[in-house]
Amino acid sequence: MRVLIAGVDGYLGWSLAMYLAARGHEVYGLDNYMRRDWVAEVGSQSATPIRRMTERLEAFRDRFGTNLNFRRGDLRDYNFVWNVFRTFEPEAVVHLAEMPSAPYSMMDVHHAVFTQTNNIVGTLHILHAMRDICPDAHLVKLGTMGEYGTPEIDIPEGFFTIEFRGRKATLPFPRQASSWYHQSKVHDSHNVMMACQLWGLRSTDIMQGVVYGTRIDEMGDDERLFTRFDFDQCFGTAINRFCAQAVIGHPLSPYGKGHQKRGFLPLRDSMQCLTIALENPPAKGEYRVFNQFEEVYDLTEVALKVKKVAENMGLHVTIRNTENPRMELEEHYYNPDHQKLLELGYKPTHNMERELEIMLTDLLKYKHRIEARRYALIPDIRWDGTRKKVRFLD
Repeated sequence: MRVLIAGVDGYLGWSLAMYLAARGHEVYGLDNYMRRDWVAEVGSQSATPIRRMTERLEAFRDRFGTNLNFRRGDLRDYNFVWNVFRTFEPEAVVHLAEMPSAPYSMMDVHHAVFTQTNNIVGTLHILHAMRDICPDAHLVKLGTMGEYGTPEIDIPEGFFTIEFRGRKATLPFPRQASSWYHQSKVHDSHNVMMACQLWGLRSTDIMQGVVYGTRIDEMGDDERLFTRFDFDQCFGTAINRFCAQAVIGHPLSPYGKGHQKRGFLPLRDSMQCLTIALENPPAKGEYRVFNQFEEVYDLTEVALKVKKVAENMGLHVTIRNTENPRMELEEHYYNPDHQKLLELGYKPTHNMERELEIMLTDLLKYKHRIEARRYALIPDIRWDGTRKKVRFLD
């Protein structure tokens, strides 16, 4: 299958390119390297060293015996998008090329506006290029479980049936975004669904939980093939931040009470899920939603797991809660469905503690890179618009 990956230089995109190539798919990637710039802007760097794209492409060819066709460009430039689609004529498109950080989108008006224009415009350009060039291709669009918020009822996979005044209808489940970033993803979901209705496109919207891990098997031990690992307040998830803190002896710092619940899955299983979705496309005109995660934990449970694994490896780890810079419910009901990928054959391969051991082992090799940016671990972006470092609560 000819697969176009938008955002191929990123955490998921680079890993997916290797995963697909190892399974015989022809991969075409595009990126504008903005993720590298955003992380540098907030004063951080990837814990794992990331090579220039020329070196990455050379290593890819050495490892898989095939070229990763690559173009540098911006999805906000429709001429670029149109030319890439016309050249490659993809059978499937994986859209991972968005600004993925809630805190980054909450910094100020400029970052809020950039987030929405970058994400929404890029998606609209992809949809129009698919309509005009490859209308039978399958779009796999990365959404986020954060689109749903934390409602006081179970969360279905995209749609639910409701009865109102004696009539029933199946409708999109309400989205309750909590940041300008998450709101941009909600807009994307609505736009993709409408494009399927209007033009007969086919799409899978992946509502993904928190992905964690430093590697997939296809990388081997070639450092040129490593994917990035961000740990700063904007682009590092809580589990990444906890692992980085454990490695350098910094207290693990759950926000607030630390009882916010999220769905989690390892990077290697995210690759399996995305590939299953690609290889099992929906019908023409169908917009479907998959919730992609394995298990739900609250953040204190995750911190305790990191502490347990790290201490088994000889590290000394403490946990100290900090002020919560976000506006979110800290204790809430959370019970999302996730059956559709399992029904298509998804089989989880690693539990969290085993994956944490691999992560911490890898990160210890690059402890100096985390130490050099340790100040990036302490958040100062607050949802109320102020900028001041959070305090420990004890």
